[in-house]
Amino acid sequence: MDAIKTAEELKNAPEEYQTAIRKIVRSHAVNELYGAQVFDEPAIALAPTPYAKWLTCRVAMEEYGHHVRFRELGEQIGIPLDEMVPGGKKKPLSIFEFPLKTWEEFCVIKLLADLAEILQVEDLLHCTFHPLRNLARMTMPEERFHAQFGKDFCTELVATEEGRARVQDAINRYFPILPAFFGKAGSKNNEIFRKYGIKQRSNEEMLADYLERANGLVAGLGLKLPDIKAAA
Repeated sequence: MDAIKTAEELKNAPEEYQTAIRKIVRSHAVNELYGAQVFDEPAIALAPTPYAKWLTCRVAMEEYGHHVRFRELGEQIGIPLDEMVPGGKKKPLSIFEFPLKTWEEFCVIKLLADLAEILQVEDLLHCTFHPLRNLARMTMPEERFHAQFGKDFCTELVATEEGRARVQDAINRYFPILPAFFGKAGSKNNEIFRKYGIKQRSNEEMLADYLERANGLVAGLGLKLPDIKAAA
């Protein structure tokens, strides 16, 4: 598939390609907004210190910013506004159904869920639709900051026995819902994404990569993931 360099050029692409691009942009617009609403903004009140609140405010601001950028691209390629917000055509991902109540839970979400998001964004860095590719490249440094935020604060928390136990408990409860983030094996949508060079890897390949990275990350904290087979 030849590169499509502007939103205007998308109109000349095959309909299957246009639909695939709209699915990805719509999903990001919806989930960036919903995640900011149910996790990042509420976490400001959970943060234990002014410094932690300041950084959490930055995370929330950037997540809302991601929604704005994807929504703007969505408008340019003809996605109705009411389809790019929670409650519209696209439902938010199940990873956002977790009932956030504690600071430790939020830090684990940033540690593990934002790692999963990094893998998704990585797969768009060479996308044949250049407006989406460029947006992924713009977003990536902020996603890396969010994941580092989770790692840094989890590292701080596990320095005490109580904090270590609370972080491990949050991992045990949150991690099992994360494999679903990568979609089903043999996904028809993913097959189309790869057919046109929109994405590079299968869902199965991305999940395997994620599990390896997540295991290493959690082991580095002296903790462990719950049984992967049970989680998957």
